[in-house]
Amino acid sequence: MGRLFGTDGVRGVANADLTAELALGLSVAAAHVLAEAGTFAGHRPTAVVGRDPRASGEFLEAAVVAGLASAGVDVLRVGVLPPPAVAYLTGALGADLGVMLSASHNAMPDNGIKFFARGGHKLADELEDRIETVYEQHRTGAPWERPTGAGVGRVSDYDEGFEKYVAHLISVLPNRLDGLKVVLDEAHGAASHVSPEAFARAGAEVVTIGGEPDGLNINDGCGSTHLGLLKAAVLEHGADFGIAHDGDADRCLAVDGAGEEVDGDQILAVLALAMREAGTLRGDTVVATVMSNLGFKLAMEREGLQLVQTAVGDRYVLEAMKAEGYALGGEQSGHVIVLDHATTGDGTLTGLMLAARVAATGRSLAELAGVMRRLPQVLINVPDVDKSRVKTSAELATAVAEAERELGATGRVLLRPSGTEPLVRVMVEAADIEQARSVAGSLADAVKSALG
Repeated sequence: MGRLFGTDGVRGVANADLTAELALGLSVAAAHVLAEAGTFAGHRPTAVVGRDPRASGEFLEAAVVAGLASAGVDVLRVGVLPPPAVAYLTGALGADLGVMLSASHNAMPDNGIKFFARGGHKLADELEDRIETVYEQHRTGAPWERPTGAGVGRVSDYDEGFEKYVAHLISVLPNRLDGLKVVLDEAHGAASHVSPEAFARAGAEVVTIGGEPDGLNINDGCGSTHLGLLKAAVLEHGADFGIAHDGDADRCLAVDGAGEEVDGDQILAVLALAMREAGTLRGDTVVATVMSNLGFKLAMEREGLQLVQTAVGDRYVLEAMKAEGYALGGEQSGHVIVLDHATTGDGTLTGLMLAARVAATGRSLAELAGVMRRLPQVLINVPDVDKSRVKTSAELATAVAEAERELGATGRVLLRPSGTEPLVRVMVEAADIEQARSVAGSLADAVKSALG
C-alpha cells in the first residue's frame, strides 16, 4: 500500500479515493495508536471533530465520529470551522485528538482528513506511519478490540466552538480595526462565518463575497486561488483593501486599495516589521521557503532581519520554527504561521494582524507592502527528464554557475525536482523580466540536454 498520508493529511476524491470505510478505519486506527502511545493514559479520551462545508464532509464526518466513538473516544462535533479553529479548540479544551475534514484549496469533489495531536499540533510522521500500519492490519482481517456498554464513546455537539475561537482571535490583536473598510473573499469555505464576524467585532466595516457555502461551490472561481472577484469588489466598494482565503482558510492573500495583489512574502514582510517593533519577533528572524521571492530576502537584509529558508511546504516552515523557537514564518502562497497564537497557518488571524498594522500605522496596505519589491520570477517545468540527477550532473552544474554569474547579486536560480511528477522545475528571478525569461529558457534547455 502506498503511503496514505501526504504533507497535509489524507486527501483524494471523496467517495472514490476517500471513502466512508477509509475514514472510519483511519479514525479507529488513530484511536488505537494514540492509546498505545500513552496519550489516553489514565483518562477517558476526547476528540474535537470539524469540517469545511463540502457536501462530502457530511458523510465523512459521520464516518469519523462513528469510528472514534466505537473505539471508546468521546467526540465533540464543532461543525463547519477552519482547521486552525479545530487545532485551537483541541488545545483549549484539553482534547486528546483533533480531526479536520477538508481538502483546502482543492475543487469540491475532493476531501481530506487531517489529525491533530493533543495541544492542536500536527501528528508526528511516525504516528501517521503507525496509523497507516494499524489500519492496514485490521483492514486485511485482524479484529479490533471494541469496548461495549459504558465503554463506547459519547457524541455531542460543541456549539460554543465558534464563539470561543472568534474570542481568541480578537484577544490576540494588538489594536482595533476601527475606520477600516475591508472586503473578505471567503471562497464559500470553512471561514465564511468566522472571518467576517471576527473582522466586524474588531471594528472594521466588512463587505463579504464568497460567503454563502452550499456544499458545492467551495473554491469555485473565488478565494485565494482566483483573486479577480476580490480585486473588482475592492475597487467597486472603495475599500481600503481585501483579504482572500482558500476553502479551509489556512492561507491569506491580500489586495490593496488599488486592486494590486499582496502575496504571502509581502504579508510576511509587513508582519515581521510589526512584530519586531512590538518586541515579539524572536531572534529578529523570519522563516520562509526557498521559493520566497528574492525581493523578500533583500528586504529582510536591508531591515536587519535574519531569514531562515526551508524546503517547500508549510510543514517544513513549522518544523524550523519549533526547532529554534522562532515566532513568524510562512510561504509565498499565503500560509503564515504566528506561533505565539496558532499551531498552524491561520488565514483569518493573518488577515486580522495585517489589518491591525494598517490601522495602527495609518498607512495604506500598498505603502506597507512596499517594504519589498517583488523581482520578476519565471518558472518553467521541464518534463520527461531524470529528476534524480539534478544535484549530480556536472553539465547542469556548469549551466547553473554560468546563469548565476550572469544574474549577479540581483538574481537567483533554483532547480527543484518535482515531488510527484517526472519533471524538474526551473525558477529564475532577475531585476528585469526579459533577462529572467532568457536565463530560464537557457536553463530549461540545459536540463533537457543533461537529464533527458
